[in-house]
Amino acid sequence: METTLVRPGLHMFTFAVGQAYLWHDPGSLTLIDTGPAGSGADIVAAVREAGHEPGDIDRVILTHFHEDHTGGAAELAALPGVTVMAHRLEAPVIRGEVPGPPPNFADAPDWERALYENLPDLPPAPPCRVDRELEDGDVLDVGGGARVLAVPGHTDGSIALHLPGPGVLFTGDTAANVGGRTMPGVFNLDRARLLESFRRLAAPATETACFGHGDPIVRGAAEALRRAAG
Repeated sequence: METTLVRPGLHMFTFAVGQAYLWHDPGSLTLIDTGPAGSGADIVAAVREAGHEPGDIDRVILTHFHEDHTGGAAELAALPGVTVMAHRLEAPVIRGEVPGPPPNFADAPDWERALYENLPDLPPAPPCRVDRELEDGDVLDVGGGARVLAVPGHTDGSIALHLPGPGVLFTGDTAANVGGRTMPGVFNLDRARLLESFRRLAAPATETACFGHGDPIVRGAAEALRRAAG
């Protein structure tokens, strides 16, 4: 795992597949996604290297159920005082009560299916409790008030998280920024809904965008998202 300081108070953790983020508030830490299974120990070590204690982690917010985002959640949920949050439609999959549906490539470009078939195998995400089921418009005690945005399409209960005060947006896999290109996410359940959700991400006033895959945009993220949304 590689740790990158995106901006003061915000770290990115990069795994073999996917990324997670650590947001710092005074006396409180929030993890957005948790990487593949087995990532918990690396994240705890990175928290200590950043000058914090694992007990400072108050909440884990999961943008959707895929194993590169929820694999480390059960390990981190075992820390004292952690509240695990996810959209209500994702919660049954994260808890292990029902299987998650695979991507639907019926309306996806051919290259997307080929990319999917060549991905490295990841271990399944261990079941993890979800303490709070989120809905569109919920406001969380993160960054002065973070708004939950429902962005279905990648999965039915995918969410993004917008922090209006600092102007930060966590997109999950609804958007990506790979090779300097900002674009809609891939491996979706419903590409048409995904594209609608991608356009929604272009609306808020956003300075910094953090993606599930690809480099963050530290400045001018709203304009980049609007250009990509057309």
